Amino acid sequence: MTADFFHEGQLVGVLTTQPLDRLLDYKAPEGGCWLGAFVEVPLGPRKVLGVVWGAGQGNFDLSKIRSVNRVLEAAPMREEMRNFLGRVADYTLTPMPAMLRLATRAPGLGDAPSMRKVYRLGDAAPERLTEARARVLEVLRDYGGLSFTLGELAEAAGVGTSVVKGLVTQGAVREEDTPRDTPYPALDPDLAGKSLADDQAASAEILREGVRSGRYGTTLLQGVTGSGKTEVYLEAVAECLRQGRQALVLLPEIALTNEFIHRVEARFGMPPAEWHSGVTLTERRRCWRMVGQGAAQLVVGARSALYLPFRDLGLIVVDEEHDTSYKQEDGVVYNARDMAVLRASLNEAQVVLASATPSLESWANVEAGKYRKLELTSRFGAAVMPKMSAIDMRVEDVPSGRWISPSLQAAINDRTQKGEQSLIFLNRRGYAPVTLCRACGHQIGCDHCDARMVEHRFLKRLVCHQCGETKPMPAACPSCGVEGKLAPVGPGVERMAEEVAAVFPESRVTVLSSDLFGSARALKEAIANIAEGGTDIIIGTQLVAKGHNFPLLTLVGVIDADLGLQGSDLRAAERTFQLMRQVAGRAGRAETPGEALLQTYQPEHPVIRAILSGDEEGFWSAEAAARKAAGVPPYGRMAGIVLSSPNVQEVFDLGSEMARRIEPLRRIGAEVYGPAPAPIARIRGRHRVRLLVKADKAAPIQAALAEWVGQFKLPTNLRLTIDIDPQSFY
Repeated sequence: MTADFFHEGQLVGVLTTQPLDRLLDYKAPEGGCWLGAFVEVPLGPRKVLGVVWGAGQGNFDLSKIRSVNRVLEAAPMREEMRNFLGRVADYTLTPMPAMLRLATRAPGLGDAPSMRKVYRLGDAAPERLTEARARVLEVLRDYGGLSFTLGELAEAAGVGTSVVKGLVTQGAVREEDTPRDTPYPALDPDLAGKSLADDQAASAEILREGVRSGRYGTTLLQGVTGSGKTEVYLEAVAECLRQGRQALVLLPEIALTNEFIHRVEARFGMPPAEWHSGVTLTERRRCWRMVGQGAAQLVVGARSALYLPFRDLGLIVVDEEHDTSYKQEDGVVYNARDMAVLRASLNEAQVVLASATPSLESWANVEAGKYRKLELTSRFGAAVMPKMSAIDMRVEDVPSGRWISPSLQAAINDRTQKGEQSLIFLNRRGYAPVTLCRACGHQIGCDHCDARMVEHRFLKRLVCHQCGETKPMPAACPSCGVEGKLAPVGPGVERMAEEVAAVFPESRVTVLSSDLFGSARALKEAIANIAEGGTDIIIGTQLVAKGHNFPLLTLVGVIDADLGLQGSDLRAAERTFQLMRQVAGRAGRAETPGEALLQTYQPEHPVIRAILSGDEEGFWSAEAAARKAAGVPPYGRMAGIVLSSPNVQEVFDLGSEMARRIEPLRRIGAEVYGPAPAPIARIRGRHRVRLLVKADKAAPIQAALAEWVGQFKLPTNLRLTIDIDPQSFY
């Protein structure tokens, strides 16, 4: 036997998913177990999930050491995966049990293999098509080959299980016995893909060479919106499959998956495995298990797919790599783009970071020679980049309470008359960001957060966008009691919908905002309807900026291009530049040229000028110089520390004490700012205080932070969160 195998009775060290600060010793079970085995172990009266992490320490009474209950039917966790979890834990200062929880987020991992009944679309039509039956059939059509258990199908369709069983009796739905977890159908990398233009073909070959090398490397694939980046990196996926290795494509938004899955199926003949919140628990378990066995060649997923137990990962694609949704802000705080690069380096895999507007971090890594850069400069097929220009709102005659300028109104009318679509972009959900009493000046806030509540008129409620708390829209001011004086201040997309209905009464209008759709399926249907020409004017938040292809969309009007330039966020200019360029790129995806109009009160602002000129390199160079001079990321290190507690005095007392005892940080030359109330000083009833640590690029900030924080004993109800390389400062 090898050193990786433990015989029955030998001591093994088990990492559990429980919040403990050490490995626990157990005796190997009957038949022994491998290093990395997923096991069930007793912990007090409970049975918990764990992984055999190494040999046991044996430094206490051996007679009291209990045995592993059983080894689970799952491929052992590979060495590179254990290293990856450890490296992420060290970088983000996260306890290892939390990392293991992140890597085992699939239901029923401890269940033994067995048969189960699944439900798929049948061949017959039901005798009587009720609304409930229609919803069941619609779900099965929408999800194609995905398998549902009885409960999952009933829940997805919003019906009782008897409706599904009735359809089975009539042959409209098939009930099948199948193994709980089956391999995914094989993908064919040699099916003909789309014909590529010269620059696309050259880039695809360079990516294929990287995959064939079997070595680590990261490539930034930059291309204007609509330049065919997806087709290029799918050629790298094809090469990875030819090499017999697995590939992972990360997408920033669940709404993108449906269209992308169809493109993958067209390229490889079969759909890939999916890992995101929109798939059933049954499919999540199947994906986790098959990835570990090598029976899933390609996974398309959200950021957490990075922690799946791949058997031989050869390629990771991070699509829209600049997108802020790759940063996980709760629980384990990490950036999936950066951790993808780390994981690939441990697996001798290639990384492709794809974006029309890369992050400054990736741009800087290209400049430093760490990443290779491939550029696609022309749009796919006949499409050309939209013409971009500013509407100077200082000279526009806009009526009070309105936000669409006469110039934008005329442009939309022109496009509508031609049978083309227009997009009105405003990155604010809801009806109005503030509800003000005109009698006393009171602004309605959340009872649990220091944030204004946003009116959502479609829901007839006020919503807190921090904690999700809702309350009915009151008739009277909660402060002074006067009725009829509450007024909305500023526009959200719902208020824009009212204005559009008044200004363009003959037009068909669709509002695209994440909070207006009860399910991922409903959102996908709305996107498909737009793509097929079912609407004239789209009103959308940043949801519309993420990769959707609307062939008839030829005009984009940005209501408030200055919105992102407000505040003190060090990435404000970068994010505004990216968002405006991404949104503008939605226009003119087919043969008809597009146009983007930016309403602004600051047409001379450097960011607005850079957006309009298209001088991306000039913008990045200037932004890089400013960040370098300030010593902030990506040219310096930063860490955010947030203390939160129901007791406001407690967080300020600890914050002040931490600011006094900074010797570990002083030794590495770091500076500490704060404590100060967080910009949103209370969320869900917890008061929040922030400290910010800033250090040189080469400073060993993690070790210093661990030593600094380790000096303090936290009160029971106080939480301390460390965010390395913070993306947001709320």
